[in-house]
Amino acid sequence: MEFPLTLGLQKTGLPLIITSGKLKNLCFLIDTGATNNILFTYVYEHFKDEFRVLEDKQRIMGIEGEYKETPVIEATFNFEGTDYTSIFSVFDGSDAIRQVQEETGVQIHGILSTDFLVKNKWILDFNKLTINNVNVCIYNRLLLNIL
Repeated sequence: MEFPLTLGLQKTGLPLIITSGKLKNLCFLIDTGATNNILFTYVYEHFKDEFRVLEDKQRIMGIEGEYKETPVIEATFNFEGTDYTSIFSVFDGSDAIRQVQEETGVQIHGILSTDFLVKNKWILDFNKLTINNVNVCIYNRLLLNIL
């Protein structure tokens, strides 16, 4: 998979992906500085039946710099024809998200962290402004070598 980040960057200045499948049209911010995947509370409340609630709780640093305890869920979404399942902290980031929405016209539903990128072997190419999947890149190289 090679996915261009240019549309989100041109529209908002942010690297964004849009999901498909059951959780259709969710907009996730790719944040290489984040250590936890985040699903915002209003999204969780709307799609509650689509998530598996885990027994765990996580303490994450909120936008204001204070630690908050959050529920933890497992969510599956589809992106570019592949299903991805990951663990998310459910967090109320309403004020920050409202500000982004007012400035850009785009509503962000959650954040994909470095943990997500590593576990799913996504590589951000900052020169080409693309997301690449290591497994697909290796497969394409092997295919080219065979041909």
